[in-house]
Amino acid sequence: MKKSIYLLLTSITILTSCSSDDVENIIDPNPPTTANAVQLANDATFGNILTDSEGMSLYFFSRDTKGQSECNGDCKTAWPIFYQADLTLDEGLDAADFGVITRADGERQNTYKGWPLYYFVNDNAAGDTNGDKVGNNWYIAKPDYSLMYAEAQLVGRDADGNDQNFTSDYTEGDGLTFYITNSTGRTIYAFVNDTKDTNNYTADDFSNDPIWPIISLDINNIPSILDRNDFGTIDVFGRTQVTYKGRPLYYFGQDVERGDNYGISVPTPGIWPIVNTDTTAL
Repeated sequence: MKKSIYLLLTSITILTSCSSDDVENIIDPNPPTTANAVQLANDATFGNILTDSEGMSLYFFSRDTKGQSECNGDCKTAWPIFYQADLTLDEGLDAADFGVITRADGERQNTYKGWPLYYFVNDNAAGDTNGDKVGNNWYIAKPDYSLMYAEAQLVGRDADGNDQNFTSDYTEGDGLTFYITNSTGRTIYAFVNDTKDTNNYTADDFSNDPIWPIISLDINNIPSILDRNDFGTIDVFGRTQVTYKGRPLYYFGQDVERGDNYGISVPTPGIWPIVNTDTTAL
């Protein structure tokens, strides 16, 4: 009898021990997931947009044409900067498109395709996009813009090749001007001698294309200030060129750095103007 009781107690002890170990070693089949630092969200109005890990929308600033933040002081209060040292990304986002800058105030800030990323203070909940088009220079951050809308000082060159500031009417002076760029901030131009949907510049052998390359890209997603119906395409000796309000569009071959707009003074100011929503249709 004593032997039977002993064996029973031993068995209970072993079972209890095994049960305790098994509980501690159980692997949760549905472990909690950690949201990525940058998420790819789908918005009913804007389509794919960038948000933080909590779903708060991120924005681009039109004045950040050179890849550095132009939002400081009170601007920074209204548009807090976005920075995550460990930048995990949702599927569909490419790490090569993201970077980090050190701002003038010494803080670090994440960028996307060279555009610094911000929040908007009046977005109160995940999914809010209240900052889009504020001042016509803040736009929801999308991963798939074909174009961007910039606002910066126009800088051409004088007769001696020195930098010279120009206003929006191509006279010498200081002042910000709105203009369209590609998604990475390269300035886009028109040619005053072109006619409606007709390129009067490019040679049939494209020998002068390196100076003023024609623009060939798909216009899919654009900032909300722009109207998709204003864009079209034409055939230029077998190549496709994008037009805006009937004006063929070009880059300037000597715009080397992000944000350059030296083409506005070649050969004289206004021959190769920038384009924006005030550009007249041909």
